[in-house]
Amino acid sequence: MKEFDIVVYGATGYTGRLVAEYLAREYAGDATLTWAMAGRNQEKLKSVRDEIGAPQSTPLVAADAADPSSLSSMTARTKCVVTTVGPYQLYGEPLVAACAQAGTDYVDLCGEPNWMRAMIDKYQAAAEKSGARIVFSCGFDSIPFDLGVWNTQEEARKEFGEPCIEVKGRVRAMKGKFSGGTAASLKETMKAAFKDPGVIELLKSPFALTPGFQGASQPSMSKPALDAETGIWLAPFVMAPINTKNVHRSNFLMGCAYGKDFRYCEMMMTGKGDKGEAAAKAVASDNSLMSDDAPKPGEGPTKEERESGYYDILFIGETSRGEKIRTHCKGDKDPGYGSTSKMIAESAITLVRDAPDTKGGVWTPAAAMGAPLLQRLEAHAGLSFARE
Repeated sequence: MKEFDIVVYGATGYTGRLVAEYLAREYAGDATLTWAMAGRNQEKLKSVRDEIGAPQSTPLVAADAADPSSLSSMTARTKCVVTTVGPYQLYGEPLVAACAQAGTDYVDLCGEPNWMRAMIDKYQAAAEKSGARIVFSCGFDSIPFDLGVWNTQEEARKEFGEPCIEVKGRVRAMKGKFSGGTAASLKETMKAAFKDPGVIELLKSPFALTPGFQGASQPSMSKPALDAETGIWLAPFVMAPINTKNVHRSNFLMGCAYGKDFRYCEMMMTGKGDKGEAAAKAVASDNSLMSDDAPKPGEGPTKEERESGYYDILFIGETSRGEKIRTHCKGDKDPGYGSTSKMIAESAITLVRDAPDTKGGVWTPAAAMGAPLLQRLEAHAGLSFARE
């Protein structure tokens, strides 16, 4: 019998603190949910526990990525570990290894496809054997997109009796900042690509996370384009390279439920006419996440900035017969911090409480949790998935 349902690993960091604060607030009256805060420094953990208003009785667990025995001890005590300690390609593997060995569920915020593929290749068999469910990308990358496509396909099946052969994801509106962790992960991925040309091939392939499966040729998303259907200019979306890989992995894990020739394209809407075109070109040339001025891990927006953020993503699906469907995913709070901290917390709770039939292995959110996660996000985390 495990001591805890969930351990928040990295609880003294910026995002980890938000996850712990969310659990303390949203589940204050739920005596059946047992959770703990983990990190390297006990005094910092005590300080954060008090600052976020968590009960004094909240357990504190000492754990350090540099000390594998401490990770093994932590994973032995809990059903699921939430980790916000990135970049994952620098700090993540020891915890994945410990969870895969112990049969402990794992959720993270990873958007580093080269590392994710390496972990799939290395730990899929061990996780299957132990029963550990390893679920990457449980934040803004990639839950709104992964579940948004999943929901679109569910609605298409209800209406048309078949899934869409193509889905277009369109970020209609977004207010908020990308996290320092996202910037750091991007920089580490670029360093890895510079050292190893094989990483470049993984980054370029929409099917980098589907070992042994190569689907249909995919639409281009790398340049500004005028959408002939709507007259709206589209710009490359910075998260698309990871989101598309996760969407295709979900399809792969579900036995090609969207079809073996499924196509997915994800871009950002910038408006109509000359202004829309200028905005699309400006977005395409923006390298701010790679600059020295990019947010650093541990840095983030003020509470007011987090609270005033939001996002709105449109999905346009089309079946093989040309029938069309439109859905959306909308979220309150800024995407990179406020919404992400809620999504990863609810992912962990869903795994522990609502996904008994999901077997061990390395998963995506949609393939591992589907409907139960969508329902929990709508009930608790300020997301909505709906037809248009």
